[in-house]
Amino acid sequence: MKSLHTLPVCVPALSRRHALNVAGAMALAWALPARAQSLWPAKPVTMIVPFPAGGGTDAFARPMSAQFSKLTGKNLVIDNKGGAGGTLGAGLAAKATPDGYTLFMGAVHHTIAPAMYSKLDYDLERDLVPLIQVASVPQVLVVNPRNVPVADFKAFMEHVRKQPGKLNYGSAGGGTSHHLAGELFKLQTQTFITHIPYRGAGPALQDLIAGNVDMMFDGLGSSAAHIKGGRIKALMVSGSKRSAAFPDVPCSAELGLPDYNVTTWYGVWAPRGTPADAQARAVEEIRKACQTDEAKAVWANQGAEFPNLTGPQFAAFIKAELAKWAHVVGGSGAKLD
Repeated sequence: MKSLHTLPVCVPALSRRHALNVAGAMALAWALPARAQSLWPAKPVTMIVPFPAGGGTDAFARPMSAQFSKLTGKNLVIDNKGGAGGTLGAGLAAKATPDGYTLFMGAVHHTIAPAMYSKLDYDLERDLVPLIQVASVPQVLVVNPRNVPVADFKAFMEHVRKQPGKLNYGSAGGGTSHHLAGELFKLQTQTFITHIPYRGAGPALQDLIAGNVDMMFDGLGSSAAHIKGGRIKALMVSGSKRSAAFPDVPCSAELGLPDYNVTTWYGVWAPRGTPADAQARAVEEIRKACQTDEAKAVWANQGAEFPNLTGPQFAAFIKAELAKWAHVVGGSGAKLD
């Protein structure tokens, strides 16, 4: 008797057509994930902007949205959700369905908030995934020229010191970079200027232009057009160098404030749980949108840089910012309920 392994085994031969069909089906199965990825966005994407229209976040979100829509053929819909220094919109974004069709455009304010607010209904690092940092601008001291009729920073300081507590500054809200920039300025110059918080930089700027507040420590992105239009006057930009967009405005270092280095930056997050392929595509398309000639012109006009930090780099930057602002807030004694 022959052993089993010596017996001939009869296997029906696959026809050439059937073999090709099987191979094609396998190739299609392997291609499906890549095809699904390439389809994003398959419908409009909502971008939650946690401040009213007219502020710094909006000043970058809207031109970025226009370029995104042009490149992808799908709208990037700006949904302004202002309130509580930007934390209301952040909380809504953290709770949004993580399907790849809700994004969040936050800013430096969101790394200040955990140290300022005793209670937040979200955790920036736990509930949101950092995708890409899209803009960075210096802070600028701007005044209403009718309320504060001074020629330069030196005259401004004399004006402020003659009237302790009588002048005021508006901000985008308690715990925002505008607020902390104002408090840091007061500490370093030993002056007293009253803080008036608003629900976003847009409303604060409107009141500054109207003369209802005297000054702001604003991000250059939202103030640039009003400075160029002569509606407000810039006296100083923060940091160690002048802004290329406003070369006649001195920087804080040359005015005797070398440690006054406050930058407003903006970035895009996704709700935790957003599919990895949608995250990757969002980063890719947002990067392209920010690097079009049209976007570059807007960024340059507003004195902004495009940092292009993504993923782990952006996450590490956020962690460092959280630690830095916790130290600043602790030193200033500022706190919000």
